[in-house]
Amino acid sequence: MKARKMGETRIIQNDQVLINDLNNYHTLFGGVLMKKLDACATLSACSHARVKECVTASTDSVNFIEPIRQSDKVCIESFVTYTGKSSMEIFCKVIAEDMLTGERRIATTAFLTFVALDENKKPIEVPAIIAETEEEKFLFNTGEERAKIRKLKRQQNKDIVAHLSIKKPWN
Repeated sequence: MKARKMGETRIIQNDQVLINDLNNYHTLFGGVLMKKLDACATLSACSHARVKECVTASTDSVNFIEPIRQSDKVCIESFVTYTGKSSMEIFCKVIAEDMLTGERRIATTAFLTFVALDENKKPIEVPAIIAETEEEKFLFNTGEERAKIRKLKRQQNKDIVAHLSIKKPWN
């Protein structure tokens, strides 16, 4: 399987912040942004694996750095930064740009993990990834550490689930 360049998985999505997307503080709802991040990351994952279906295995981190206001244009950029056998780590960078002043700022960063599926909904092997730019190389070189943390968190979550009840709390 031939390795692919990160740039080949890059998806860029521009959007305007609409009034229905705002919370009580007149900034973009975090949930609205997370939906947009997942949609963008899905395209990066499918583009890398060259499959019709990839599923979100985990949202590893979402860092809301700066508020996004109604006067902002939002640019979401996503690309594959690290791969396992069938999993892909997708990095998302959100740049907010004030449409009146042109001031740009990094508003949010996120890492999501996706798994590529075949036509029988079974995980399939994905190509390795090649970093080219300084930004890509940094994200790739730090990917192994994030993968170790994901594995640890996955095990911690299994331990938590093993101790949870499915009894209805109102009975």
